[in-house]
Parts: sequence; C-alpha cells; structure tokens
Amino acid sequence: MLRRHWTRPLALVFLLGLLAPLPPSAAAAPVTVPETTASPPAAPDTATTVPLPSLSATTTQVAHGLRRPTALAAPDDGTGRLFITEKPGTVRVYHPDTGLAGTPLIDITSAVDESGNERGLLGIALPPDFAESQDVYLAYTALPDGAVTLARYRLDESRLEVLLAQEHAEYNNHNGGQLAFGPDGHLYWSIGDGGGSADPLRAGQRLDTLLGKILRIDVGRTCGALAYCVPADNPFAGTAGARPEIWLYGLRNPWRFSFDRADGSMWIGDVGQGRWEEVDHLAPGRGGANLGWSCYEGLERFQGGTCPPGEEYTKPVFTYSPYTGGCSVIGGHVYRGSRYAGLVGGTYIATDYCSSTVWALRPDGRGGYEQAEIGQMPTQVTSIGTTAEGEFYVVNDLPGGLHKVSFERQEPTCRVDRAVRSWGTGTTVELTVTNTGTTAVNGWTLEFPLALGQSVVSNWNTDLTQLSNTVTAVNAPYNATIAPGASITLGYVAGHTGDASAPPRFMLNGDACAIGR
Repeated sequence: MLRRHWTRPLALVFLLGLLAPLPPSAAAAPVTVPETTASPPAAPDTATTVPLPSLSATTTQVAHGLRRPTALAAPDDGTGRLFITEKPGTVRVYHPDTGLAGTPLIDITSAVDESGNERGLLGIALPPDFAESQDVYLAYTALPDGAVTLARYRLDESRLEVLLAQEHAEYNNHNGGQLAFGPDGHLYWSIGDGGGSADPLRAGQRLDTLLGKILRIDVGRTCGALAYCVPADNPFAGTAGARPEIWLYGLRNPWRFSFDRADGSMWIGDVGQGRWEEVDHLAPGRGGANLGWSCYEGLERFQGGTCPPGEEYTKPVFTYSPYTGGCSVIGGHVYRGSRYAGLVGGTYIATDYCSSTVWALRPDGRGGYEQAEIGQMPTQVTSIGTTAEGEFYVVNDLPGGLHKVSFERQEPTCRVDRAVRSWGTGTTVELTVTNTGTTAVNGWTLEFPLALGQSVVSNWNTDLTQLSNTVTAVNAPYNATIAPGASITLGYVAGHTGDASAPPRFMLNGDACAIGR
C-alpha cells in the first residue's frame, strides 16, 4: 500500500453535518507514516504554569431565545457588544448590561437558503476598521440553490453586496462557514467539501474548486471584475488550473477556525467522517498546506479516498474518536484575555457538538502538545467566540442560548503513573492510579485513549474494553475501593504499528487525572 508523506506544522449533529454512515471501505487499517522536520510549536506561555488537569471550565447562561445561533463576533468599537448570527438569516446584538436586543441588527432572510439542517447564515466577521466602515462580512447559503456565499453588509445603508460564491447544490451539508480576519488584514473563509459521505465530489484534493478549502482574499480592494483582490502571495495565485483564492486545502468541513492573537498561528477544527475528529495548528504563513482529506481522516488512511501522487500532508496536532461520545469538533480559540490569563493564557479551547467535552491543548515546548478534558459545555454548542478583550462566550444550537465561559483552578483528585515496556510490535503498560482526594473512591471507571495503531490483547486487575482508540477500564471486585492517599494498579498488553507511547490523558469517574511519571 502506497504511504503518503506527512509534514508537521507546528435535532442532533445535523447542523454540522458530520456523521454520515461509513461506507464498508472507509474504516482503514492504521498505517505508520514518516514525518519531516518542521518548525515545532511555540513554547508554553510563560504566564501559564497551571497544569491542564488542574483547570476547570464552566459556563453561565446570559441570554436565551436565539433561533439556532451559529456564530458570534465582537466589534472592537468600545461598545462591549456581541453580534450573534442566527441560522434563518438574522444577526442579533447582545450587551452584558442590557441583554439580547429584540430587533435584529441585520435581516437577510430573503437571501438565505436554510433548507436542510446545515444550510443558513453560518459565519460573521468584522474588519479591523469596523468602527469607521460599519461593514459586516457574512457567510451563508444563498437562495435559490444553496450556493455558499460571502457577502459584505453595509450597516449604514442596510445593503448586502455579494463578493464571492461557490456552487453547492448536490448536497446540503458540509458548507463550512467560518470567517475571520487574519493578522495580515486579509479575510479567511472556510468551505466544506461539498457534502455527502466520503467526499463524493473528490473536492478535498482538487485545486480547481473552492470546496474543501480555506480561502484568503483582500476585501479592501477590487481587482477588475472581481469584488475583491487575490493577494499576490497566495500559494496558488500563479498556478494554472487552480483557484487563486485557495490558502489551505484537503479539508472536510472546517466549521470553525481561529487565529492566535499573540503569534498569528492558525487553529482549525475539521470535522471527521465518523472515526476521527481533528484539530490542526499551523504557523503563520503556512499557505498551501494540504491537510489530508480525503486521503486521510485524522492520522488514519481513509480507504477509498483520493491520494494524488507526490503530495505532502500536514499532520493534525490532536485527534479524538467519536467513541468518546463526540461527533463534531467545534474549533475554538487560544485564550488571550486578561481575567484568566494566569490560568489558561496561551491555551487552546475547543469542544464537541455532541459530547460537550471541553478540550484544552497547549504546546509543550518539545514539539508536542499537552491535552486534557477540563469540563463540560452546554448541550450542542455550535461556536466559541470572544469579546474584543478576549473573554470567551459560546452559543448553543437548541434551545438557543448564549453562555459566558469561566475558568478556575481545581486540583485533580487522582494521579496516574505510567510504566511502559516495549518490544518489537508489542508494549506492556502498567498504570498506578492514586486517589489524591479526601474521600474514598468506591467503584471506578478509568477512561483513556491509545495511540493510533495500538490494540489491547490482554489486561489485568480490571475489566477493560476498547472501542477504536478509546479504552474504558472498570474496577475488579477486589480493587473497587481506593482510600484517600491509596493506589491501585492495572495494566494491559497491546500490539502496535510503530507508536508504543503511553496514554496522554486519563479520566477517573469523569474527572481529569494528573499525569505522573
């Protein structure tokens, strides 16, 4: 089987589209892929010293009555407002002092095709000069045929100007829809692969279509017949047969991406086919990167996908299996606010539409990433946004609310020490679980992920099951109780296809554990 080369950079689930049934060929065997050397991720934020398992994220609802909210943005104009898009085609305004305004700021329902659960008004971005220009950029699926559309809405004139559209009539899912201005002042826009299951249009790897891409355009100028300009340094601006607007390709449904305010790097949550959800992290200026779909889903070869010869694929920095209860990754932001800077400064926060798990990722300074589950979001979160000052809010689909996100330090009540012995294609892992809390644990379930390609063949001191890369270990009758300060051990033998690393995170009865040796 030909192996592709990776480069390393540094109602339910319908809105995002994502769990189309897997065709029989889609569940491929794991493969080991070589990596080339690239710039490692930045070192952890020096202001952040709190271990990720010591963090806890909570939310407080501050508004209700939204109609299937999809995105939010904050004007940097000193007003303290949030703009919230609703799927039917309206933009609502929230202010922390006066609440949610009853009358929409913008109403383009007459232009929006909201047929099918994934179509509608999907994204919003405000330019750096918003206070003067009063321009709002919107991404939506347009009548009559669902074309994914980028438009500028002039608030002072109540006028909608279509700037760019991509046909999207075959299927009504995988529309993407994120809009964001990058640190270079250009507008970035994500579009899904055209929908259906297993990339039937083969759009992810094609450069002659905007489907399955993130675009980069200059909306501050016009060029000839275009209502925008293509930046001269776009990676395919001079490539015959390629759409010059393309910045990144090989994406399935990049529903939400963001830029780190501190270093300009780009974080992307790309929704998977059904086996892997992924987060990508790219250093500034990484235009032209191929993120793998549909040759790969996460780190795993996607059988039946498109794998053009000679391609280099950029490896995701984080993947998780829907067997955790998730279904659609909701990409978030790196926290750069001031209120919780000492806790989560420099930490990327994301969630999942179905599991509501709060994922925390942070570069570890050694070329990898720390990771932890640090709480729960409200049900069916569709977007994470920030105020102009960098504080976090989320909106959820049904029943349609706005929630403020808070963080606190909450020391873990468990610690897991790992002992790994590997040989050939096998590995033995012994786990020592210590109760660091003040109350006894009576009956326990330990959940953790395995590296891609690992498969448990035997275990001891536990009743262990594996689904995909997700392991659930339940106590045996004789070790069900762990007194404060006491420990129990369990272990397993696994086969592997090249990666014999120990599990990177653990949850004991739903609480994140500290990692020992």
